[in-house]
Amino acid sequence: MPKTALPIDALTSAIDRIGSPACIGIDPVFDQLPRSLQMEGELEAIETFSLRVLDAVAGAVGVVKPQSACFERYGSAGYAILEKVIARARDLGFVVILDAKRGDIGSSATHYGIGAANMGAHFITVSPYMGPSSIQPFLDAGLGVFALARTSNPDSDEVQLQELRDGSCVTHSISKMIATMGNDRLGESGLSNLGAVVGATKSADDVRTLREIMPNQMFLVPGVGAQGGTVGDVGPMTRPDATSPGQLGVIVNASRSVIYAQPVGDESWLSAIQSAAIGFATELKALTS
Repeated sequence: MPKTALPIDALTSAIDRIGSPACIGIDPVFDQLPRSLQMEGELEAIETFSLRVLDAVAGAVGVVKPQSACFERYGSAGYAILEKVIARARDLGFVVILDAKRGDIGSSATHYGIGAANMGAHFITVSPYMGPSSIQPFLDAGLGVFALARTSNPDSDEVQLQELRDGSCVTHSISKMIATMGNDRLGESGLSNLGAVVGATKSADDVRTLREIMPNQMFLVPGVGAQGGTVGDVGPMTRPDATSPGQLGVIVNASRSVIYAQPVGDESWLSAIQSAAIGFATELKALTS
């Protein structure tokens, strides 16, 4: 595959175009939607909300991350809505990360990968804990991949910080595998088409070590906002030699803190989302300095 065709280059270009490594998660939950939409019925509300969020954040960010589970729970009707969301996102010029966290091997992973690519996603999230064969089929399908390395949930430490015989931790071993597999998947940007999920809720020393292990990986960073992580927590993850926002090596996600932003006064819920997205993207611009 030519380097220019790699999704990682589309991602870095989108970040540079906007000037901020901001990503908005599309995680619709019916009970949290505006009351006016809830009157439409559950499926209609999920679809309308998701599509209008895309319209609201267009121009503020260059990347969106639909959470597949929020749509899959509705079966075939939910998948149809997810397809519409991805298609609209692409039409608006977004790079799309499908947050599906697939974790199978062999032919099953191949089916998952081809399905995500045919749906229109540029990237997908995967669980790498079954080894390289749980990642490779997704790369072979033409997708960019973010493999779970150090996740933002508090109880992840129970597995990811387990010490190995050489004195390192599980997360270090996984990160070394990601770095090795990604070496021959570098785009024109110098970053790999195989990236890692690294949570903003982890310590500075923790994430600095992962950056040392994975110098050429793009980090997909959850945990900023509702989970308690801050933009300052992202700083230690950035690549020290970055010359542009896209070269920082991070794409930082916010979901609930943006898409459920509360209107002020007579402000509409769409305007509240737009303002929150602009504020989030602007705050992240500080990382370049």
